[in-house]
Amino acid sequence: MDTKNITSQFISHFNVKPAFIVRAPGRVNLIGEHTDYNDGFVLPMAIDHGIWLALSPRMDDKVRIVSLDLETESAFELHSLTRGSGWIEYAKGVTNELLKAGYKLKGFDALMTGDVPRGAGLSSSAAVELAIARAFAAVSGFEWDAPKMARLAKKAENEWVGVNCGIMDQMASAACKAGHALFLDCRSLEIQHAPLPQRVSVVILDTSTRRGLVESAYNERRSQCEEAAHWFGVTALRDVSIDEFNLKTKAQAGLSDIAKKRARHIITENARVLEAMEAMHNGNISRLGGLFNASHASLRDDFEVTNDALNIMVECAQEQDGCYGARMTGAGFGGCAVALVEEKKAEAFAQAVTAAYRQRSGLEASVYVCKASEGASLEQE
Repeated sequence: MDTKNITSQFISHFNVKPAFIVRAPGRVNLIGEHTDYNDGFVLPMAIDHGIWLALSPRMDDKVRIVSLDLETESAFELHSLTRGSGWIEYAKGVTNELLKAGYKLKGFDALMTGDVPRGAGLSSSAAVELAIARAFAAVSGFEWDAPKMARLAKKAENEWVGVNCGIMDQMASAACKAGHALFLDCRSLEIQHAPLPQRVSVVILDTSTRRGLVESAYNERRSQCEEAAHWFGVTALRDVSIDEFNLKTKAQAGLSDIAKKRARHIITENARVLEAMEAMHNGNISRLGGLFNASHASLRDDFEVTNDALNIMVECAQEQDGCYGARMTGAGFGGCAVALVEEKKAEAFAQAVTAAYRQRSGLEASVYVCKASEGASLEQE
């Protein structure tokens, strides 16, 4: 996104130069799928697609936001928030949480635009929430605390918007560092930055299929994981090692076959995230790619949340020259896969996968070659 372009658009709407430009990124989860609600580990990365806000402070309590992409304008008063519908509810929810947390907020005029593909599971909603929080920090003059803002944004989505998301999306959009993935312990909320190997591109492969069964399947998987945790006598499956899993499931009966498969995915996936961290710190790209492949197989066979399109996409990716590994990413049943690809071969890879996927599935893919970007930031003041 060009700051000159958003500046000129702001001037044409508000007849004044913006005082600030803020940006918050979307994210892709590199590895650690369905581990979040089992108190486990995830490894997301902020992508170089985001939400941008150009803004100027107002002298009153009004927040007015023009969405360039949706060609609409919305406004609300800071101290008389009421629930409505549409995209502006994300901004209202964040405002509400900041006020409840005791922040003294000032109104602003803003122009919003973005290039996070909507509906692809790349967290455009978390990017909007963190861009709004960053905008309030800029105009109201309070110190930016990325993990705290992520927690407030999650609360806004849970309680105001009514979406029961975890913390991963907001934490990635708030706290990532350029060139790094973000290791998040979903129990303690402790974060660490893991360097992405040099000369590697992360390629997001959108299957053009959308998640139809997610809510019912998600609730079902969750209860199967809880059943397994109860059988193992632990708070969450995060507390079971692979060795314990193998020993106990061989020695004792009573765990259903389906719950056993679900547990095996979670337990091995947590181990893969920890190993991925080690591989990244050691710059071991081929090991990291192997972990991607193993994760997909586990999600396909043990957790059973892929679909034909995702399996075809991952196979097409894995066959290409320069691909270290690929896996589905997100909740499953459609959406996106993610591949780790040699940087200089990324464009040829994208074209080859698109053609192979079209031939095998009859569908058109959208492909995004990404770099690991900075979390929510002040681009200009």
